[in-house]
Amino acid sequence: MKKFKGTGVALITPFTKKGQVDFKGVEKMVEHVIAGGKGVDFIVALGTTGETATLDWEERLEVFDCIEKKNGKRVPLVAGFGSNDTAKLIKEIKSFNFKGYDAILSASPYYSKPTQEGIFQHYKAICSETKLPVITYNVPGRTASNITAQTTIRLAKEIKNIIAVKEASGDLIQCMEIVRDKPKDFLVISGEDALTLPMLSFGMDGVISVAANVWPVEFSKMVRLAMKGDFKNASSIHFQLLSGIHLLFAEGNPAGAKAFLSHQKMIDNQLRLPLVPVSHDLETKMKAFSKKFEKN
Repeated sequence: MKKFKGTGVALITPFTKKGQVDFKGVEKMVEHVIAGGKGVDFIVALGTTGETATLDWEERLEVFDCIEKKNGKRVPLVAGFGSNDTAKLIKEIKSFNFKGYDAILSASPYYSKPTQEGIFQHYKAICSETKLPVITYNVPGRTASNITAQTTIRLAKEIKNIIAVKEASGDLIQCMEIVRDKPKDFLVISGEDALTLPMLSFGMDGVISVAANVWPVEFSKMVRLAMKGDFKNASSIHFQLLSGIHLLFAEGNPAGAKAFLSHQKMIDNQLRLPLVPVSHDLETKMKAFSKKFEKN
């Protein structure tokens, strides 16, 4: 479980101008976020930020493989697997060769709006079909349902291979309740870049970040400082990044991340519909922020 403390990155999936997966771009992103050991502590492949909903099964397999090979066991890898069809999800997990992957990140079922009991039974069914550690993912803004603190604690206590939750509800009270009541070794991971610093202050264990695609060294340094109790220096980095993080999500994720990364000459600014690039006005603000940030 220590593998998943600190900064994880929900890696973007680069595309070519023809709309195909840019595998050279994927490899470039892996190097970028690891940053010679100064960047992230682990990588999440094909989470929501990876535009996984627009990839077919063969593309997903190729992306998983590309990330695993380029990583070369340098940092732990987490595979994103989520669905609102429990049976389909189990079939996908059972058919996947998890070579090189250390855990699964699975978002709560979207759109269907299951009850808390339905959410619990969904995860119980998944976990009965794999021996890998599972990180649950609570993101009500995308799923239209919240995993309550009580359900998260129940999952942590009753299902052995659920080792962590990625909490992206933005509800600090709910996060505090989970930290207060969780089993000793259960990890509570932030899914909110702008709230990560205050979340670390009351005992959360790190973050799975979108911003770390763009600023892997700086964001990871902030988290490491905070986890050592150096909130003064961590806060300095946090406030430097805060306006950029706001711009990053102003017109959705990963459109903002891809815009920033294209300014860095990392990737082409290409998304798959229904996502589109950010507006000209927002891109102008992003360029101004990047210019100011580089000077500092």
